Amino acid sequence: MIYVIIPALNEEEAITKVIADIPESVTEVVVIDNGSTDRTSEVARKAGATVLKESRAGYGYACLKGITYLKDQQQNGDIIVFLDGDYSDYPEELTSLVAPIEKDNYDLVIGTRNNPLLQKGALTPQQRFGNALATRLMALLYGGKYTDLGPFRAISFDALDRLNMQDKTYGWTVEMQLKALKHRLRYTEIPVNYRPRIGESKVSGTLKGTIMAGYKILGWIFIYAFKK
Repeated sequence: MIYVIIPALNEEEAITKVIADIPESVTEVVVIDNGSTDRTSEVARKAGATVLKESRAGYGYACLKGITYLKDQQQNGDIIVFLDGDYSDYPEELTSLVAPIEKDNYDLVIGTRNNPLLQKGALTPQQRFGNALATRLMALLYGGKYTDLGPFRAISFDALDRLNMQDKTYGWTVEMQLKALKHRLRYTEIPVNYRPRIGESKVSGTLKGTIMAGYKILGWIFIYAFKK
C-alpha cells in the first residue's frame, strides 16, 4: 500500500489541488497542519485527507507526526511518499516515483528537479546554489550520486524505519539522503516536473528561512561525517 504525507503551513489555496491530483492507487493521504492560521485543515479534510495537527513549527516535526500516525498500520512492502502542499510538485507523477521500489526493489527514490522539466522561476537562485553545494559535498564526503534535495520522494516503510529520522526542521531531506548512504540503501532519482509554488515559500522566501536551511543542511553534511 502507498501512503502520502504532506506537511502544510497556510496552504489553503493549494492543498485541494494537491490532493485532487494524487493517484487513486494511494491508500491514505495524511496532511499535517503545522500551525496554519488559515483554513488549510478544513479544506484538506473536505478534499478527503486525514488531517493531523502539529503545533511545533518545523518541516521535520510535521513529517515525524505523520510517520508516527502511520507506524502502527504499516506492513512489509508499504511505501511512504513525501509531497509538499504548495502545488509545486506534480502529484500525478507519484506512480512513476514509486515504480522503482515496487518493480526493482529500490529503497528510496528522489524526484530530482535538476532536469529540463524544471519551470522558469520554480527554484530561487539560493535554492539552486544550495542544492548544488549540498549534493556536491555529499558526493565528495560520502560518494553520493544525488543531484537534488527534492522534497517529492518515496521510501519503503522498512527502509524509513531503519533510518530513525531525527531532524525537526530544515535538515529533514538531507538527513534522509545522508542516512540512506550510511545504511547502504538502494536509491535512485527520477526526473520530475516542478512549477512555481502557490503562495510564498516559508523557507526560501524569507532571509531567515534561507539562512537557517543552509545552516542545517551543511551542519548535517559535516557533522554526520564524524558519526559512526
